[in-house]
Amino acid sequence: MASYAWRGRNTRGELISGTVEAADDNAVADQLLAGGVTPVHIQQSGKTAGAPGTVTTWQALRQPPVNDEDLLLLSRQMATLHKAGVPLLRSLAGLQASAPKVALVALLSDLRNSLDQGRELAAAMARHPAVFSPFYIAMIRVGEMTGRLTEAFQRLGDHLEFELDVRARVKQALRYPTLVIGAIVIAMIVINIFVIPTFATVFAGFKAELPLMTRVLLGVSSFTLKWWPVLLAGAVAGAWGIKVWLALPAGRYAWDKAKLRLPIAGPIVLKATLARFARSFAMASKSGVPISRTMTVVAQTVDNAFIGQRIEQMRDGVERGESLSRCAAAAGVFTPVVLQMIAVGEETGALDTLLVEIAEMYERETDYAIKGLSASIEPVLLTVIGAMVLVLALGVFLPLWNLGQAAGTGR
Repeated sequence: MASYAWRGRNTRGELISGTVEAADDNAVADQLLAGGVTPVHIQQSGKTAGAPGTVTTWQALRQPPVNDEDLLLLSRQMATLHKAGVPLLRSLAGLQASAPKVALVALLSDLRNSLDQGRELAAAMARHPAVFSPFYIAMIRVGEMTGRLTEAFQRLGDHLEFELDVRARVKQALRYPTLVIGAIVIAMIVINIFVIPTFATVFAGFKAELPLMTRVLLGVSSFTLKWWPVLLAGAVAGAWGIKVWLALPAGRYAWDKAKLRLPIAGPIVLKATLARFARSFAMASKSGVPISRTMTVVAQTVDNAFIGQRIEQMRDGVERGESLSRCAAAAGVFTPVVLQMIAVGEETGALDTLLVEIAEMYERETDYAIKGLSASIEPVLLTVIGAMVLVLALGVFLPLWNLGQAAGTGR
């Protein structure tokens, strides 16, 4: 397929332009017309592209991949187009015609081809796990099952916007601690490699005994300088092993369980996961999906293997005839507030409304916790800095003191 540059006018008469991949100029015109764009000029750019849905190696190196910002924009656009009654295929064709990235054009092209072959949208998105997370795919599946695809895209847009905002604030909160700890680590490395070995040479001339902490630092420095290739290879192998382990079901389950027990981040992760559970459960339940099917889909949307397994256990209990509140209490992952709201919702028949309130409550609490993350990290940061300064003081200043005593004795 070839790449074509085009200019056209949208439904408001505005002149727009872009590039698109197609077999010929007639196919380009069909794509533009399907997206509501009247073509004015179409010209082949002379670049050959791969098959639909693929990106060549050179393009992959030159062009940025689809990121979360692109996915957020795609979700907002799909929600708007679907709400306006535009069919999925026509919506994807229009977005493909105006997509700014080669990777995004290939993605939308593959989604269109999959829909043409009779696949559901969630199944088509599942072919691109690097772009669409299991949570995203599960939410789209819920929207398709319930006929509320517009709401699913809107919720996903809100979720992605919230995730990007949380990620930005976490980075901002961790920026200062990271810089401080990094500076101290660099200082320790420089002192161990250049300063303390010089002290050792000077002390050897005075035949003075080095303090214990200095000898420990010298030993670490000597070992690092001698075995750094092995240490580097071990670090790379360890990082690769952890990545492979986390990709396994058992590794992800163990890590997701451990995340909930982290001192500072654990409560934030739990609140965000509970908000996700309540939001997706309310959406599916409000649309009339059977509760067993709802629990299966919700177990995927929480994006936490540990809590997802507990939700599946709840589903098994509900299928045996037990109440939802009792199964939730037996799961052992929900807070008393959630359990109370679920019990009241079952009694009053307003479970959907109360679950939405739970989601909004925990989203607010997550937001407040993120804002206070920097203040929560400060005590830990001060402790780490104090320990590093103590090590440097014992390893550097004590030898200086002993060196002065040795020099005075030698006079």
